[in-house]
Amino acid sequence: MPYVVTDNCIKCKYTDCVSVCPVDCFYEGENFLVIHPDECIDCGVCEPECPAEAIKPDTEPGLEKWLTLNAEYAKVWPNITERRDPLPEAKEWDGVADKLQYLSPEPAKQD
Repeated sequence: MPYVVTDNCIKCKYTDCVSVCPVDCFYEGENFLVIHPDECIDCGVCEPECPAEAIKPDTEPGLEKWLTLNAEYAKVWPNITERRDPLPEAKEWDGVADKLQYLSPEPAKQD
């Protein structure tokens, strides 16, 4: 039962979740984070840390496409292990519905 990042992370990309993950299973895209489902140990510590409430257990109904997206992008995006500032427009985008169309497939730029 891995946790998955869902659409409310898109264009927000808060990284509070990253700083508490004991196994460093988060991967970073240009405007979205994902959890590698094979690395997640199902501890759940990330879920309450997400200000956007974008992290859900994969047992919730309707998350199949998000589990697939998380798995797909975790293979090609860089690993992120430290908290960073959210995207500048995070507050405006937090809570906006149906953001999948805005998901960038590009990996995060590395420092």
